[in-house]
Amino acid sequence: MRLMIVEDDNLLGDAIAQGLRQRGHAVDWFQNGALADGALSSAPFDAIVLDLGLPGGDGMTWLQRWREGGLKTPLLVLTARDGVDQRIAGLDAGADDYLVKPIAIDELAARLRALVRRAAGHAEALWQHGALEYDPASKLVRWRGESVDLTGRELALLEVFLMQSQRVLSKSYLLEKLYDWSGSEPEGNALEVHIHHLRRKIDPGIIRTVRGVGYALGTGEATP
Repeated sequence: MRLMIVEDDNLLGDAIAQGLRQRGHAVDWFQNGALADGALSSAPFDAIVLDLGLPGGDGMTWLQRWREGGLKTPLLVLTARDGVDQRIAGLDAGADDYLVKPIAIDELAARLRALVRRAAGHAEALWQHGALEYDPASKLVRWRGESVDLTGRELALLEVFLMQSQRVLSKSYLLEKLYDWSGSEPEGNALEVHIHHLRRKIDPGIIRTVRGVGYALGTGEATP
């Protein structure tokens, strides 16, 4: 998943970003709503973690503005405010979930998985596509009942395909999902290498090439 964190506290923001990256996610961290607002039009984020207490404009204001503007990305509100009234206001303004500081990274990660899973139409915790099974919580992949050992980047790529199993995805879109803005630019053939590894480790037909357009999830046993 590619995640957006909007948190003005340096220590907490860095801890959240690093903790979620360690769990295999691409994470972009912004310290105010204006920067986050600009980024929303530049990258396809899967979920947003928004602190309500932001400088230069309360997080609630940004939440309302984004929802009124048509933003449908799953959003979890993170705040030190523990009053019931604030929780209700955040949810009524368009938040999909709510966590009160201090937080546990494992719980935050689990809640984000649940939000993204529901947004992608996966009601069950275990994702299935033909003979392929994927557990986002444990990062376990099985093909025809046999475990498949994938790297973190390969898992992230497979997850993108599973979340949008009926779509053809362009190379630029896939790269935006896999890489955040915190590191160096990926090598020119990085995506093709990851796709080659998925085909080799799972099945040659698990990823289809749609010439001139991009790639799509296959069912296996087909010529890529």
